[in-house]
Amino acid sequence: MIQKILIANRGEIALRIVRACRELGIKTLAVYSEADVQSLHVQLADEAICIGGPRSADSYLRADRIISAAEIADVDAIHPGYGFLAENAKFAEQCESCNIKFIGPKSKSIKLMGDKAVARETVRKAHVNTVPGSDGPVESEGEAVKIARKIGYPVIIKAVAGGGGRGMRIAHNDVSFAKEYHVARNEAEKAFGDGRVYLERYIERPRHIEFQILADSHGKVIHLGERDCSVQRRHQKLIEEAPSPFFTADLRKKMGKAAVRAAEAAEYENAGTIEFLVDPKGNFYFIEMNTRIQVEHAVTEEVTGIDLIKEQIRIANGDKLDMDQGDVTFTKHAIECRINAEDPAANFAPSPGTIGLYYPPGGPGVRIDSHIYSGYVIPPYYDSLIGKLICFGSTRKVALERAYRALSEYLIRGIKTTIPLHKAIMADPLFIEGKATTAYMEEFLTRTTPDLFS
Repeated sequence: MIQKILIANRGEIALRIVRACRELGIKTLAVYSEADVQSLHVQLADEAICIGGPRSADSYLRADRIISAAEIADVDAIHPGYGFLAENAKFAEQCESCNIKFIGPKSKSIKLMGDKAVARETVRKAHVNTVPGSDGPVESEGEAVKIARKIGYPVIIKAVAGGGGRGMRIAHNDVSFAKEYHVARNEAEKAFGDGRVYLERYIERPRHIEFQILADSHGKVIHLGERDCSVQRRHQKLIEEAPSPFFTADLRKKMGKAAVRAAEAAEYENAGTIEFLVDPKGNFYFIEMNTRIQVEHAVTEEVTGIDLIKEQIRIANGDKLDMDQGDVTFTKHAIECRINAEDPAANFAPSPGTIGLYYPPGGPGVRIDSHIYSGYVIPPYYDSLIGKLICFGSTRKVALERAYRALSEYLIRGIKTTIPLHKAIMADPLFIEGKATTAYMEEFLTRTTPDLFS
């Protein structure tokens, strides 16, 4: 039985894991950088160990120091959260070899689905549609141009080891392809240490839809429905909701079955997400699998009533899923706004600093997942996410009304945040009508004056 868990992360997800463990009666060990000594998860965990300097490379990405802390504190398991080492197959292997439970999939599944080209081929064999593209990495510009012409422009160039929009470029013709191909390779090399890229047809104005998967170690795989993640800026998600306003019951059934087949093909275990692009006609294509808990997992939790962090821990403990696909119901609508320490009026410039007044919203149908407080210093070394506002209700209309109301009373002073941006989106007719695609954000910013976000 898992008695103590090391949390190999920081910020809101680390605090979220602490809270789940406390409810399960499991002890927690927080590891932290020198910049995070005052972070809430450090203060609320049962134990805490500093693992290095402020930069991620000196702390949260140091697998050796995290494993050493786990051995010193005699923990049973490590929860990696999202980001950092969460999808690092080598780290999962190290945990396995040290007899420490990695709360996530087996290292072989991470490796399989982490290589985007291999992942595409794996799900194809399970009869899951993929976007037309190259069969694997393309080795030269000449070969890539030939494939691009065969696929048909526009095409998207993607890093094999990519994520978060890095190493991803769009080309509309041979001339732009030459430039974007080399830019994508350079970005991929710098970001992931792997400059390989592959090609896909660029589907214009799709929905970005992901399905939440749970799989135990006894062979059962189920899905918990979809999340619509179409509102993005530079491939970074800003707003997620469930269920998708675009969906029909028939499309949900078809895509849910496809998502389960993809997870089964990867011999998957624990929580994961199958991501799709859906065109305006309802045709859907697998794009990747995220082998970890997602930032937006709270949306699914509020819609289904299932605690995903607790389920992750139970699965890692060897427990069987105590639900079947037919037991999963969707009783509410939920919308999540990612609150980032950025200034949307200044091209989303980062805004680290000290928080003065902090007043989070409350009331019916409002959930805040955040690690910040008055006097907290947001360090400049990490991702700008400082919290998530999740609003829910019996219908999408109720959830939207609550989101707008909650954003209106959400006060964070001393830094700039994306709260005004989210409030403007919640009042935008196109978003209210449920018509946002992946092109929405760029168009919204074009027709909106920056002073609205001040």
